[in-house]
Amino acid sequence: MLRLAVATERQTFERMRDPLGARGIDVAHLPAKERAIRLTDAPTREFDVGFVYPPRLMEGGVLDVLYDIPWVNGREAVLTSRNKAGVVARLSRAGLPVPETRMVSNPAAESDVREAVAGLDFPVVVKPNSTTRGVGVAKASDLDSLLGVVDYLNLAHDYRATGDKSYLVQEFLPDARDYRLMVVDGEVVGGVERRLSAAAVAEGRWKHNVHLGAEAVGVDVRPDHRELAVSVAETLDIPYLGVDLLESGERTVVSETNARPTIDDSEKYEAGFWDRLAALVRKTADERDGRN
Repeated sequence: MLRLAVATERQTFERMRDPLGARGIDVAHLPAKERAIRLTDAPTREFDVGFVYPPRLMEGGVLDVLYDIPWVNGREAVLTSRNKAGVVARLSRAGLPVPETRMVSNPAAESDVREAVAGLDFPVVVKPNSTTRGVGVAKASDLDSLLGVVDYLNLAHDYRATGDKSYLVQEFLPDARDYRLMVVDGEVVGGVERRLSAAAVAEGRWKHNVHLGAEAVGVDVRPDHRELAVSVAETLDIPYLGVDLLESGERTVVSETNARPTIDDSEKYEAGFWDRLAALVRKTADERDGRN
């Protein structure tokens, strides 16, 4: 039986264990953080493949050495997706639709910020380049409020331990519908629409992150959305990818990607999802010599 080490959050591990176990894959949790790791002892377990490379790169590098396994989405895939600015640039160069976006690298003068928003209409969205789950994302309604948000980012970036000192200024798409599509080895296997409650909308909330209270509702993925998501995964060369789409009026753009997407409830995926995921795990194990 193929042995799979799952380095994602325990919730994803628990959802994977039985469906993949029924397909001949022994799934075990291999946490990379909030634990002590013995560096000079041989691991007590052996694995054939990992899913997916840990988010903390230092811990991930240690597990990579100790267990010597290929990963479904290796280090390079995680780094590619984590760099929001890099994703926007790559997709734009490939002719895929993305929001109008500027990247600011701190420390930056006020004149640089003014230059960044030239040609954009307010409100604009400000987001740290490398965070997930909507952390640090804000909407600025005018230049003064934008500069206020930037002041907080400047303070945060002053700390020497802060790794990424860049952020994005991006056009705001009004009344956008927010979709997350899951792509597994070149095929869309399901999608959800992330919706805010009527009460949340009435309060003026606009971020659709599930971790901030939005609800993820399974949807039938439209053919044009399906084609776009597959093109995104091919352009980034990431086999297991969450692709976030925003639809506003007649426009649909790729807002972000996630190379470590959480696996949701199985009813939100299409028939064959687990078979395709199991096939990708086996394919990764078979391509051991070509790992990232």
